[in-house]
Amino acid sequence: MALFDLDMIQGVYASFKQRVDKARQIVGRPLTLTEKILYAHLYQGEATEAYERGKSYVDFAPDRIACQDATAQMALLQFMQAGKSKVAVPTTVHCDHLIQAKTGASEDLQAALNSSNEVFNFLESVSNKYGIGFWKPGAGIIHQVVLENYAFPGGMMIGTDSHTVNAGGLGMLAIGVGGADAVDVMAGMAWELKFPKLIGVKLTGKLSGWSAPKDVILKVAEILTVKGGTGAVVEYFGEGAVAMSCTGKGTICNMGAEIGATTSTFGYDESMERYLKATGREAVAEAANQIKTYLTADPEVYANPEKYFDQVIEINLTELKPLLNGPFTPDLATPVGEMTEKAKKNDWPLEVEWGLIGSCTNSSYEDLSRAASIAKQALDKGLKTKAEFGINPGSEQVRYTAERDGLLEIFEKLNAKIFTNACGPCIGQWARYNDPKNAPKNSIIHSFNRNFAKRADGNPNTHAFVASPELVAAIAIAGRLDFNPLTDTLINEKGEAVMLDEPTGFELPPRGFDVEDAGYIAPAEDGSGVNVVVDPKSERLQLLDPFLPWDGKNITGAKLLIKAFGKCTTDHISMAGPWLRYRGHLDNISNNLLIGAVNAFNQMTNSVKNQLTGEYGEVPAVQRAYKAAGIPTIVVGDQNYGEGSSREHAAMEPRHLGVKAVLVKSFARIHETNLKKQGMLALTFANPADYDKIQEDDTIDFLDLDKFAPNKPLTIRLTHKDGTTDEFLANHTYNEGQIGWFRAGSALNLIKEKANI
Repeated sequence: MALFDLDMIQGVYASFKQRVDKARQIVGRPLTLTEKILYAHLYQGEATEAYERGKSYVDFAPDRIACQDATAQMALLQFMQAGKSKVAVPTTVHCDHLIQAKTGASEDLQAALNSSNEVFNFLESVSNKYGIGFWKPGAGIIHQVVLENYAFPGGMMIGTDSHTVNAGGLGMLAIGVGGADAVDVMAGMAWELKFPKLIGVKLTGKLSGWSAPKDVILKVAEILTVKGGTGAVVEYFGEGAVAMSCTGKGTICNMGAEIGATTSTFGYDESMERYLKATGREAVAEAANQIKTYLTADPEVYANPEKYFDQVIEINLTELKPLLNGPFTPDLATPVGEMTEKAKKNDWPLEVEWGLIGSCTNSSYEDLSRAASIAKQALDKGLKTKAEFGINPGSEQVRYTAERDGLLEIFEKLNAKIFTNACGPCIGQWARYNDPKNAPKNSIIHSFNRNFAKRADGNPNTHAFVASPELVAAIAIAGRLDFNPLTDTLINEKGEAVMLDEPTGFELPPRGFDVEDAGYIAPAEDGSGVNVVVDPKSERLQLLDPFLPWDGKNITGAKLLIKAFGKCTTDHISMAGPWLRYRGHLDNISNNLLIGAVNAFNQMTNSVKNQLTGEYGEVPAVQRAYKAAGIPTIVVGDQNYGEGSSREHAAMEPRHLGVKAVLVKSFARIHETNLKKQGMLALTFANPADYDKIQEDDTIDFLDLDKFAPNKPLTIRLTHKDGTTDEFLANHTYNEGQIGWFRAGSALNLIKEKANI
């Protein structure tokens, strides 16, 4: 096993103690682990002021970046414009999203290579050129591979996937971001984040029996709901936390994304030390041990958590029951034993058709071993699975070791399908149905993190329930959602009533991890001679042209593209699903621009008035007509415009097609930032009621954009079809640096200018 980035990690630790001591002096009190890591990663170096939680915007310097193949395409296409010869911080690309689960590991992997080889080759060549580590298809799921190879206590990383937070299981602050943020850090710039609020979760007692780490986060989701962690970091502590395995901690942090948390983390302890050593990182463990008191909160914090956290939750693990969360939302919790009545009341199908184990949430060796202990009992006690069974190992290292130790053979004897070491069903890459939109109502159970409608199989009628791997195995064997393994019996082939014993497993492989080919490809030492070739005729990939800089003039004669009504998320602006294949081709994926948004004037989707012809057409087609005619346009939206996924495509597509400004009642923060970085005007109504003044046939003029400055609203004039006019003010949050992005045409253009390219 290779040891990555030891010099970088030792460098972080070399300054960690001094930076934390300085921060503690300035803040004037003991510090949480979260605060220690944040203050130790200030872009400026040592702290000079105490930041206010939930208010202060702060520049940070993350230690590393991780990208998965679906998001890496646009991130790297943007980075190629930055004029840099190499990434400024250690960066990796992981090919895990573009592999569809259908038949089994080898066949599915080959099918992905056949259909997406162009994309994989592009990602590998760009990685080779710019000093990026490349994990090839089949190597594993990004977050499991990161935990095994790159995560380290006290570190800070960002990743272009919301479940980057998984690395909190090794004591990191690991945060999911959009591709534009990652590109900034790749180019050596600061990464801005609002200083988070802090939620402390005290874990008392100890897990036992059928209860698992997954049940902890399922319980937290029930308590906080899907929005309760927004703007906060969740820090776990207590005797129950220390007693838990490192991969168990990772599971808990992973699903923190489902409560809206910025990230989650645990203090450094012996379980993390054991995991580091088991995965070939003894030197990292030794370095961490030198400053271990700095890699957890100060003792006073955990002794009196109410004084130091904004919110404190306490969970007694001894009393925690196994939970099933769902359907359609990850925060609706039902303890085992209480499902029968609840399912009947809500008309949830009790028969379970599939049990799925894996995803970045629960695909470790420990997870597979505990689930295998249940599967082994089924074989030994003469039981057959009533539901179909699918397994996605988290990495090639996990898969190889599990196969060596006979765990996969146990599943295979129960006719389980062993899928590729990839995301598969967890992110909708599952060929379960030929026509998923018209598929029947049914229930499945899985160990994944998300269970929204259509998430796994595209079927809006699939009721997906989230549980621990061991409970998934038990319910798949029983074939019923209301099976309670703590009390219920099953009838075996001989007609005997038998019970399943409590699961057992291994925190780490007793014989150690092993692997023949982990799937890693190191980049060239000097990538200057590497050519990145993109076929101009490709439908999947397209090299980016820099956006044009602002001409310094007011925008006049603009037309309204769409006045979006109600909720307009990044999925409404840039849909996923079948559009996933075009994530690397800006012009092709721009054909989904705002096709999900509801037009306020006709309450229809993908139907807007073309003011050049007076006819209604699809949003992208109408916008392309305006662009061809040289007519600027604006988009108008409602509250919290751009909520949801952080995908930068939702900002790049309107920019590419010629939209000049987005004017809304309020923005989701990440989308507002993404618009700014692409050189767009992101504006809000000074008076939200002015939204109602926008009419379908308006012509829009900006009267004072030529005096664009921080803290100075812009004046907009509407000329209506009948010749009457309205004027109103539009606010913005641009500072001088962000106005510089606008003037240059994009943040990347400015980076390029500074590099003298």
